[in-house]
This record gives sequence, structure tokens and C-alpha cells, in this order.
Amino acid sequence: MNERYDVIIVGTGAAGLYCALNLPDRIRTLIISKQKADESDSFLAQGGICMLCGEDDYDNYFADTMKAGHYENDERAVDLMIRSSNSIIRDLVARGVRFARDGEGRLDFTREGAHSRPRILFHEDVTGREITQTLLDGARCKKNVTILENTTMIDLIVKDNICGGIVIMDDHDRIDTIFSDNVVLACGGLGGLYKNSTNFPHITGDALAIALKHNIAVEHLDYIQIHPTTLYSKKPGRRFLISESVRGEGALLYDKHGQRFTNELQPRDLLSEAIWAQMEKDHTEFVWEDMRPLGKETILTHFPNIYQRCLEEGFDVLKEPIPVVPAQHYFMGGIKVDLSSRTSMAGLYACGETSCNGVHGKNRLASNSLLESLVFAQRAADDILFGSGHAPCPAGPVSKNIYPDRETLFATYRSHILEAIEGMKNEETA
Repeated sequence: MNERYDVIIVGTGAAGLYCALNLPDRIRTLIISKQKADESDSFLAQGGICMLCGEDDYDNYFADTMKAGHYENDERAVDLMIRSSNSIIRDLVARGVRFARDGEGRLDFTREGAHSRPRILFHEDVTGREITQTLLDGARCKKNVTILENTTMIDLIVKDNICGGIVIMDDHDRIDTIFSDNVVLACGGLGGLYKNSTNFPHITGDALAIALKHNIAVEHLDYIQIHPTTLYSKKPGRRFLISESVRGEGALLYDKHGQRFTNELQPRDLLSEAIWAQMEKDHTEFVWEDMRPLGKETILTHFPNIYQRCLEEGFDVLKEPIPVVPAQHYFMGGIKVDLSSRTSMAGLYACGETSCNGVHGKNRLASNSLLESLVFAQRAADDILFGSGHAPCPAGPVSKNIYPDRETLFATYRSHILEAIEGMKNEETA
């Protein structure tokens, strides 16, 4: 291939797509996707996207985000995200995203755990799909944007700490190089490394391993969020998420005796700990979540996808509680970036779950992920367009023979990531 683009974006989730859409038509852009373009974790987000509900909400929104993150958040990044939220939502609406409206046509808001008030916009219980599909449709309409599916980044082209492109492998294991002075990593998290996860299994943190290989700064790799309520199943594969909004709207959690045992609106990490403790006490593999307090109308209009999926698993949420269990859900650490999504390597950006800009701290506040991804994807695009620039990468031709077969390569990458996570955990406890 050996092609050259103005910008290469790795990942077709909300962050990667929004970055591309914020680049003008004169910028020749390539987006690659490890599998199909609509198989990113952004498509799976159920709950919604946060929005600042007026100046009187700022202090509360800021405090909610900081408290959920155990005050390890970067205050500047949190402020930037919150202050940018209204312009991001206006842009999404202009692009055709259909958020729920009340009877008078105004934007409707729901509440989730650890939020002090309703400030979350949603589209049924498939908000991520609504937003990301809209962005994907928009990217596909742009003549300057090329999307390559079933294409995996296996390395960066690097010399003198300057990025000059990527090395890719297609679904036939053919290796090629693509060059660019600007590379944006928007590859998602690392849920595929875990047995029980709400993530797609092919999202395994490859970019983190590649960053470690090239001594690119990373941060908080051990900050891995567990979602407290996924549908319990003995079947293999991805765990189905029961959205935070379900509890925000009034669902209750019961022990094996049908008794409430905790506050359902705690931050995710604290609620997960409470559920694990109750499971240990009861000697069970799950607890029960009761959606019946929401009422039939709310369940069928706000959570139709959850209702249908539970039916398929043999549970009618209109008539009975469902079994739920914590599972790996989100990654708060990642490739360290500044407020313009720049990494420690010139010409290399990171945004979305791949990156760590400090917004989430040690624990992400519900429904901040889509907003954070879009805000900092836009920041990356702006820096590419208006930043100070950098010297071109002096790397020469890349030998394709230095890479082992796919299985060996990604087994090595997985091992390096897990070792790095354990190393950071040990530093935390030392």
C-alpha cells in the first residue's frame, strides 16, 4: 500500500469518527477499524451523554465528576469537558442525533448513579448507537475520508520520538505501511483481556502495548472500572449491560431473600463492592435487580432494548427481577495526553478510552464517556489544524519481516499490557 494521508485515525468509535468530522474537506483522512466499522464499544453505550444544564448546574456537575473520580481527576480537563458540553450537544443535534424530548419538544433528561440531578440526554437505551451511527453515516459521506474495515494497526512508524504513520495487517494477515504526519489513536479500551466484560472481545488494548513498546507515556493502567449491573449468564462472550439509567429511574437491588441491601445510586466502584460483598454473604453468583418500580410505560419507552434482551434470556422485567453481576466495563487509564489530546510523541494524538486526559480520575462518572470522547476528539482535530506542528518523521522504509504471525504478536501485546497493569497495581500498594 505505502500510501500517504494527511491524518490517520485508528478506530471507528465516537472519538475517531468525531475527530474526522471536525477536519475540513481538504484534509485527506484515513480511518481504520479492526473489524466492521460499527463494532466499536461506542455503539454499545446504553445510558446517555451528559450535558451542563445551565450555569446553576456547573458546581454540582463538577463536584459529581470529582467525587466519583475520588478527586484524582485533572480539574482543568473536567472544566473543559463540562464547558464544552453544550456546543457538542448542539452539533450532535444539528448532525441528526435524535435525543429524547418531553411533551413540549424540549430535550428530556434522565439521572444515573452518583449524579445529583438529571443531566443525561438519551435515545431509548441505545444512545451510543444513535450517536455513533450518525457520526459513521456522516463520515461515510465525506469524500476526503476513507474507511478501511478489518484492518488492524500492529505498530507505529517512529523515529526520534516523532510518529510518521502506522503498520497495518489486513484480515488475510498481509502487512503494509501507511504514512502520515498526524496519527490519532482512538482504539477504545481493553475489555477483551477479561473473561467477563461488557466490551467487544476484539478490543484488547493493542495501542497501549504499542505505546509501551515505543516508550510513549502512559498513565493509570490499573484504573479499570467495573460496571455493577450486567445480566448474569453462564454463556460465554460479552456481558449484556443493564444501564445505569435503570437504577437512576428507580430500579432496586435485592439480596437472595428479596431485601434491599444498599443505595442503588452510589458511584459504580462503591456499588460493585457492595454487590460483591452481598454475593459473598449470600453465597450466590448474582444479586437481583427489580425494574418493576419504573412502571410499564417507562420500561417499554426508555428501555426497550433491555426489555427485549431480558425476554430473550427468559426474564420478563415487567413481572420479575433479573439476576445481575458486576463485570469489567471501562478503562480510565491509558496513553497520557494533554488538553489538546497530544501524547508524549510528536505527531501522535490519542482520544476516547485509549487516552488518559484526567477527566475521569480513578472512577468514571456515568455517561461522561461519550462527552469526554467527543470533546477531546475535537481538541485533537483543532490541534492538527491550528497547532504549532512538528518536524517530519525521518523514518525510512519499514521491514515487514520483523513481525511474527498474528497470534504470536497479539499474545505478546496482551502479555505486556497485563504485566504493566500488575506493575502499576504493585506500585499503588507499595
